[in-house]
Amino acid sequence: MKSHPIDFKIIGHDIQMVEIQLDPGETIIAEAGAMTYLEQDIDFKTRMGDGSASSMMGSLFNIGKRMLTGESLFLTHFTNTGHSSRHIAFSAPFPGSIIPLNLAELGGEVICQKHSFLCAARGTQVDIAFQKRLSSGFFGGEGFILQRLRGDGMVFVHAGGSVIEKQLKDSTLYLDTGCLVGFRGDIDYNIKLSGGLKSMFFGGEGLFLAKLKGTGSVWIQSMPFSRLAERILAHSSNREQGEE
Repeated sequence: MKSHPIDFKIIGHDIQMVEIQLDPGETIIAEAGAMTYLEQDIDFKTRMGDGSASSMMGSLFNIGKRMLTGESLFLTHFTNTGHSSRHIAFSAPFPGSIIPLNLAELGGEVICQKHSFLCAARGTQVDIAFQKRLSSGFFGGEGFILQRLRGDGMVFVHAGGSVIEKQLKDSTLYLDTGCLVGFRGDIDYNIKLSGGLKSMFFGGEGLFLAKLKGTGSVWIQSMPFSRLAERILAHSSNREQGEE
């Protein structure tokens, strides 16, 4: 299915949202609860999956895969049913940046971390991508089950903190498993030990690193939600101990 063409603008700096212009008849799909505001004539319906499945079995299969990622079984479909262009906006559930990705310019596919998908033009397939290596499954944490976004339209993913795009040219990049937002191209993804036993247990960088090798684009976030949550919990615990 060819994706609906959409116009958009990113609003804000540290805590961003994306405003999308829908022409009459255009539809955008989004994770449940991501919508910030919408104008009149935009009708929305909650449906199972992205709507790409052509049969009941296909729909059930897609539902099962979304359950594995921990995502909601449903996506919300927003359609402009009026006769004039209308606007709708979406924001991430935590502070950070929104990354606009034109799949037509990125080879038609991007692999990203689960929970990073925000919204996309109707016609985009939101699927999952299992990692082939068992090490990614047992030790990768966020990196075991990834999302596969396919199509030829605009997709928007969100990341924590600031975002940097690195270009790999037959090279290797190592990063914290939680800092990976997504990648595209001919890139092999795996998990490796972060170093010797002393570094692993006392270095503060975690036991494992994500290893990306090949040629393509990699998007990295400076503050993954898991790290932010850990800092907040640690700070709350320290305050409670101090009050005692």
